[in-house]
Amino acid sequence: MLKETLKNGWHDFCRWLCKVFCRTFFRMQVHGLENIPLEGPFVLLCNHQSYLDPVFCGISLKRRLYYLARENLFKNPIFGRLLLSIRVIPIRRGSADLPAIRKTIEKLKVGQPVCLFPEATRTSNGKIAALKPGVSLLSRRTESPVIPAVVDGAFECWPRDRKIFSPGRIIVCFGSPIPPQEVKQLGDEGFSALLTDTLRKMQNECRVKQGKKPYNYTGD
Repeated sequence: MLKETLKNGWHDFCRWLCKVFCRTFFRMQVHGLENIPLEGPFVLLCNHQSYLDPVFCGISLKRRLYYLARENLFKNPIFGRLLLSIRVIPIRRGSADLPAIRKTIEKLKVGQPVCLFPEATRTSNGKIAALKPGVSLLSRRTESPVIPAVVDGAFECWPRDRKIFSPGRIIVCFGSPIPPQEVKQLGDEGFSALLTDTLRKMQNECRVKQGKKPYNYTGD
């Protein structure tokens, strides 16, 4: 019990530091918090614009999230231990990492929410890539709802070809939950197509509200 309390306290302290950092450098707006369950598991699936996307998602919610991140981020032992201490689960890219998947399923089954970035890599142009089948597995195995989420503005603040970020405006939007029953009915490919379309529509709605030009996904 004490160990868990200390872990939670450390996590909350790190999240507080991230909030201070973001309030210093970014003008953040968060929409759709009413779509986040107050308790129980959910799978948060978000687009990927910058290194800071997990931070933007995490500080926007009161719930403590687990995250999945590529294994090579843990190569540095100090940084790797830091990631583990704030609920980041390493996963191998390019193959089915069964131990990581099992650990994630365990967290969902005990009521913990998990955040993933199903594009697997940061966007090169700000747009959301078509998602490959496989993202529905966690929801189907654990009966967890899926919450679509979009971060916009992070690409302008820190594109992948730039070494350091610049201050700017960040919008985080959480969409309506997709029930696990619907995820199962759609099947893996059907759900991937639905999620891709949902995230792209959410992204363009965010951009239009900010006076930005929406992305053209015709033919993508």
